[in-house]
Amino acid sequence: MARARGLVMEKVTDMKQHNKKVLCVWSAAAVLASLLAGCAVGPDYRAPDASSAPASFKEAAPEGWKSASPADSELKGEWWRMYGDPVLNDLEARVVSGNQTVAQYVASFEKAAALVSEYEASLYPAVNAGASGSRSRQSGRTGNSVSLTASLSWELDLWGKLRRQVTEEKALAQAAEADLANAALSAQASLARNYFTLRSLDERIALYEETIRAYESNVRVLQNKYRSGAVVKSDLTQAEQSLYSARSSKASLEAERAQYEHAIAVLTGRAPAEFSLPASASALPAVPAVPAGVPSRLLERRPDIASAERSMAAANEEIGIAIAGYYPDLTLTGETGYSGSRLSHFVNAPHFLWSLGASAAAPLFDAGKTSSRVRQAKADYEKSVASYRETVLEAFQGVEDYLAAARLLEREIEQSERGLQAAAETARVKSSQYAEGMIDYTDVYTSETTRLSSQQSLISLKADALVNSVRLIEALGGGWEGLGKARER
Repeated sequence: MARARGLVMEKVTDMKQHNKKVLCVWSAAAVLASLLAGCAVGPDYRAPDASSAPASFKEAAPEGWKSASPADSELKGEWWRMYGDPVLNDLEARVVSGNQTVAQYVASFEKAAALVSEYEASLYPAVNAGASGSRSRQSGRTGNSVSLTASLSWELDLWGKLRRQVTEEKALAQAAEADLANAALSAQASLARNYFTLRSLDERIALYEETIRAYESNVRVLQNKYRSGAVVKSDLTQAEQSLYSARSSKASLEAERAQYEHAIAVLTGRAPAEFSLPASASALPAVPAVPAGVPSRLLERRPDIASAERSMAAANEEIGIAIAGYYPDLTLTGETGYSGSRLSHFVNAPHFLWSLGASAAAPLFDAGKTSSRVRQAKADYEKSVASYRETVLEAFQGVEDYLAAARLLEREIEQSERGLQAAAETARVKSSQYAEGMIDYTDVYTSETTRLSSQQSLISLKADALVNSVRLIEALGGGWEGLGKARER
């Protein structure tokens, strides 16, 4: 028994020595790979400098800025809370979880993140294991064959191609994440715009309902007067015309409101038949005050700009990957295992197998294919640079447009309010004059139509100002928290 135990220990010792030899060879290969890992061909990416951004917005004239501070305590991602509307807050909370466009971008980001893991795995050796067994008879003899093997393959990243592929995929994943944020911001802004337009329609419909009740009362009075011969028939028909016109306009607004309600349902991920938004008697909220800010902050806030910058970084890595095509690829391979006719042979050193190898493939002549790929990669990079610059310019254009619109809408609303006051006073005077028999009903009809039109226009202008403020928030990347502080620093 002691002799058998000693024989087994001797064989195990032999196997350990073989394993040490294999381990030493692979360790040497790993050291060589690590020494060469610092060699990466191609240009290193440098993030664009935002210092060339204009010092101030052209449309942000001193009288265009408001000194009041917005809700600084609100997170950038919850910019809609600045409007102070609980119903809007509840609807916005459903967008990210229910909107199907956002869900598509979520899936795209998850795929991009998985690709990063896949490419990171290429930096490490691939190990496979195998087992086989057979029983055969030949020349009157029956024999068994059993083997266990483990193989390893490792492509050394001598020229940084694999690392650049990983970096590229990380940049693309970051771009996908920015695209997701941009999709969420776009959906949230669309919902807010639709919501404020719908609420303005509620106000306009309520105004028509009030006007219709007054017109109905007026028609009843004129009908009695016409029967008694106190007024001519044209007075009655004009009053009836005003009533029918108001009813028609109200029906048109109700149809428009239904369309906005359906749009809000889809934005929150629900079927229009399953969604209802009751009319609100509350007035439209005030437009949030816009603090002063610096344009360069845009580059840190807008997700579409972040996506364009990350796409540019990915395109830069493609140049290095293409240049690596000029250099040879080196792959190390190894295999170890046991082979024998019985399981007992697996602890027998003579049945221990191993092999090591290396292969290199270097391009000698490819008729300019590699150089063409390099030129393509460089052209794609220049295209991404131009796309990035265009995205930045369009971002500044959008802010300039909405700042100008905000300033002009404020003035337009102010003048419209004065016009409404004048129209209301005119309607009051004309009504008194008609009651005293001084004028025809035509003048009353005209003045009332003007007053109603002025009221409707004022509500629409206030809704336009709210919608424009949402567009400005979207152009600023989702709110303006911190922009005022940037200028103070």
